[in-house]
Amino acid sequence: MRNHKYLFLITLFYFAMGFVNINLSLFGLACMFFPFILLLKNKKKTWCQGYCPRANLYTSCAKLKKDPSRKTPQFFIYGNMKLIMLSYFGISLFFIIMTTLRVANNLMVPMEYLRFFIIIPIPLELPQLLTFSTIAPWITHLSYRFYSLMMTSTILGLILGLVYKPRTWCTICPIATISDKLLEKVR
Repeated sequence: MRNHKYLFLITLFYFAMGFVNINLSLFGLACMFFPFILLLKNKKKTWCQGYCPRANLYTSCAKLKKDPSRKTPQFFIYGNMKLIMLSYFGISLFFIIMTTLRVANNLMVPMEYLRFFIIIPIPLELPQLLTFSTIAPWITHLSYRFYSLMMTSTILGLILGLVYKPRTWCTICPIATISDKLLEKVR
């Protein structure tokens, strides 16, 4: 990773903005699009190799560990774990989109709380320092669902980084997996 040692602040800022107003969490979509823009422009995983704020967070947190890192399990690198995470990510996005469409069409009430793994409700209310009364309920619903997805994957990445090597999450990250597949097609 290039020497962008403070990129992790972007990740912390992202999660802090959820406390200001959950709708600001939609700016996190940039972390889903920029990797592919850079990939198409540079024909390599520029985002993953130097600009991913989450990878920087995992590397920074690993410096706090006292014990040596365990080796990343082979099934993360060569096994089905990439496919499992990509499937989870795809299913989560499907549910996020479908429930958001249902809220937009007044077929269900918006869920204004966080969930872990998109199914486990977190019984804490996320404080909102600013409220915007003109925001459509479906946008707020989408914001909570997306924030939940980002929170879950960040927590998983932190746990993996503390148990194994710092960037173990990067081996199974859905964005990295899709980038690898796109690079195979480009080459």
